[in-house]
Amino acid sequence: MQNRRVLTLAYGGQLSIINIFAVFIVIFYGICDAYAEKSVRIVAIGDSLTAGYGLPQGEDFPTQLEAALRAKGFDVVVDNAGVSGDTTTGGLQRLDWALGNDADFVILELGANDALRGIQPNVTRENLEKILIVLQKKNIPVLLTGMKAPPNMGANYTTEFDKIFPELAKKYEADFYPFFLQDVAADPALNQSDYIHPNADGVKIIVNNMLPYVQRFIEN
Repeated sequence: MQNRRVLTLAYGGQLSIINIFAVFIVIFYGICDAYAEKSVRIVAIGDSLTAGYGLPQGEDFPTQLEAALRAKGFDVVVDNAGVSGDTTTGGLQRLDWALGNDADFVILELGANDALRGIQPNVTRENLEKILIVLQKKNIPVLLTGMKAPPNMGANYTTEFDKIFPELAKKYEADFYPFFLQDVAADPALNQSDYIHPNADGVKIIVNNMLPYVQRFIEN
């Protein structure tokens, strides 16, 4: 009887070790799979042009861009961190929240509302520069998209505003897309009734225009 009890205990102990080992294997491969399946996370930080103001669900810039990149074979997730009405000041204030803990890349689209509100270009420049410095310190690559001032702001304002983006991109060695609304701005067929915000077709053109820049940005 005693020997039988010893054998039972030994067998039970052996089962425990096997079970522990099996659990370890499951956890190990689960972690490996999680890392293998982890998509590249791109955070699009911007204003209503990023947020998708007035667009049907799924037609905003981040969603269309993600679909276009996945069609090219990129395993990416493009997070929409756009806030309608946001200025560069607001973007700077919410930067940490927008980035979260695991941003791999950032597309920075801010400045349109600064120009529409006539905010002094030196303020816009300072805010964008602070954002770029934070991203640089965090080692997060950034694709900066340029914006142009509306013509009614006057020649001096337009000159000072428009040069902010290429100069900052050069200074901080950021990837640069010259004008977010290229081939879409001022085209009634590609904009909503306010003639400011692109419609779904307009966003599609923006994505198609930017896609080669974003591809190079990710691949570098």
